[in-house]
Amino acid sequence: MRFYHFMFGRFARRHMRALRVAEWGVPQLPPGPLVVFANHPSWWDGVAFMLLSRSLFPGRRMFIPMEAQALARYGFMRRLGVFGVEQESARGAVAFLRTATHVLEPGRDDMLWMNAPGRFADARERPVPIAPGLVRLPELAPHATFIPLALEYPFWSERKAEMLAAFGPPLSGAELQAMPREQRQAALAGALAGTMDRLAGDAIARRPEAFRVVAQGGEGMGGIYDLWRRGRALLRGQRFDARHDRRA
Repeated sequence: MRFYHFMFGRFARRHMRALRVAEWGVPQLPPGPLVVFANHPSWWDGVAFMLLSRSLFPGRRMFIPMEAQALARYGFMRRLGVFGVEQESARGAVAFLRTATHVLEPGRDDMLWMNAPGRFADARERPVPIAPGLVRLPELAPHATFIPLALEYPFWSERKAEMLAAFGPPLSGAELQAMPREQRQAALAGALAGTMDRLAGDAIARRPEAFRVVAQGGEGMGGIYDLWRRGRALLRGQRFDARHDRRA
């Protein structure tokens, strides 16, 4: 796991400016099993899951459902707790719920991380889609805690995108279980949408100081041009700052 975390971190730092968690959105860590349910705006979500789980939930094992055909192309991810799910199939739904129930057994501190929509969905789509499997989970694991996670990937002042994340207030599985399914779906969607909307406000404000940096990538143009700029600053006795906008 340390090796794969290193590789995912190296990959993110190479292609993203930074992974940032909103200061208000640093997760609370209640005891017992957790369900982290996130929006699904990008291919990068899986990388964000890996880095956030390792950095912010130390000592907890993570499991992630993934579309079975996609997982077949990334077989190594099974070593990281990723398991295949057949979408649009009753057999796949039953298998997902069986595995999820095992992960969320009472007395365990394991985590199930999942994309709530069950498909790619733009961060601005409302109402936020919620997959039926997530709606069913509180019935099978009322002792678990459900935590919304908002993800965004805006471009600010550098050539690389920002990877922004924020966790919302936790929801009690027992309280969700007590709701009719339609009301439960609305509660899950509302909690996730509220977290996404607040993160969107921070993304629009472009204030890096409002975030905690989990992983820092490269800044500036890179390549020969920045090498030349660095050398020129050295000759002048100046500190080199590669950022395009030094305020951000």
